[in-house]
Amino acid sequence: MKNYNYARALQAALISIVFTGSATTARADIKDYEFQLVDQTVKKGDAIISVRLVHKPDGKPVPDAVIFATRLDMAPDGMQEMATKVAPMPSTEPGVYKFKATLNMVGGWQLSLGAKVQGETGTVENKLVLKATP
Repeated sequence: MKNYNYARALQAALISIVFTGSATTARADIKDYEFQLVDQTVKKGDAIISVRLVHKPDGKPVPDAVIFATRLDMAPDGMQEMATKVAPMPSTEPGVYKFKATLNMVGGWQLSLGAKVQGETGTVENKLVLKATP
């Protein structure tokens, strides 16, 4: 009887280890997430820039990410010192993040973003290039 109880305890422990191990390996890699521009071009002047954060393997939008780093400059045109302020805006679409910026020149602009995804370790970082048109 004592051996039977010992065997059941061992079996329960092994099952627990299997489930715990599979739960930790099921987590996504932070490289499975990326920001994508909703529109590749915006008008010069006051602009609203919309980006979508997606989980690449299934293409689903990722809501509730915490965006903590933003930078918008003209690095694509060789003028990274030409930067402008970026202000977050509310969005009604899940997984879409909006920013307001003043693009005072026509040309290529680079939006650099850093974000934390709920439940994941690491940081999603992307540099997106858009065009300001007249």
